[in-house]
Amino acid sequence: MTKKLLIMPFIAGAAFAFAAGVASATTLEDVKAKGFVQCGVNTGLLGFASPDDAGNWNGFDVDYCRAVAAAIFNDPKAVKFTPLSAKDRFTALQSGEVDMLARNTTWTMSRDTALGLTFAGVNYYDGQGFIVRKSLGVDSALQLSGASVCVQSGTTTELNLTDYFNANNMELNPVVFEPLAETEAAYDSGRCDAYTTDASGLYSTRLKLSNPDDHIILPEIISKEPLGPVVRQGDDQWFNIVKWVHFALLNAEELGVTQANVDEMKAGDNQEVKRLLGVDGTFGEGIGLANDWAANVIKAEGNYGEIFERNIGSGSNLQIARGLNALWTRGGIQYAPPIR
Repeated sequence: MTKKLLIMPFIAGAAFAFAAGVASATTLEDVKAKGFVQCGVNTGLLGFASPDDAGNWNGFDVDYCRAVAAAIFNDPKAVKFTPLSAKDRFTALQSGEVDMLARNTTWTMSRDTALGLTFAGVNYYDGQGFIVRKSLGVDSALQLSGASVCVQSGTTTELNLTDYFNANNMELNPVVFEPLAETEAAYDSGRCDAYTTDASGLYSTRLKLSNPDDHIILPEIISKEPLGPVVRQGDDQWFNIVKWVHFALLNAEELGVTQANVDEMKAGDNQEVKRLLGVDGTFGEGIGLANDWAANVIKAEGNYGEIFERNIGSGSNLQIARGLNALWTRGGIQYAPPIR
């Protein structure tokens, strides 16, 4: 009887864990066995994840996937991309169709607790905004009462939109679509007065509109949208790998380690740099990787600032300012624990 009492809760817990989509704690072994990371990304969001005419994926989130591949295989090309809609992204991760999500996904309590998923950090601090045609004659979201607003279903955007209009006693006429491309096309064709999504997405959307210069992004940010990579619960090793790849990219920028100087920095005297690059200590062993895993990541993709600038910052068409995503030493809130 005693044995039954001890065993039954374990079985029940295991069944719950399986139902919730918890990983089997063998993700790294599975990834190594197949020889690549399967990464869930957006179906097409310029600057974050989109394929070119030859089918090659590019973007901020894409580079995060490649960084994880570089940490494991010392090969940023050891990754395959699965484009996922907002509706399908969590099911794909829960079921094991993908090993991780890097898909402009907002960290919320329900997603972090009820879905059997874990966020591995915030790689982009965002907030929801609005884009409108200049001809609409408004310069504030507070002037949108009675306007029709295009919004994508299956996102935090819907609830934020309703909350904002209710809080300001404004009349809302939402026009809801599921696919991102359909939502953007509806706004571009004039079916809606405004379109709302994360501000980062608005910059991407404006580039795709028929006449980008005819549209403005309103100044209001109506929500907190901390975006970041996501993994399944239950596999601490895999969670730590994805999390510390993000932290390594931030630490590298803070310490001045770049794609161009990583080998030179290895030979320097800075102990923090030596620990980051695997010259001192055996920190890679703690997450099941080679000790130079972070050096391999930086050689392949650069540091956080380099990834940001070339995809969505000053070196890109989006021209998004760092803002909150600047390092804590430069007026932002991006901050990584030390490697020690």
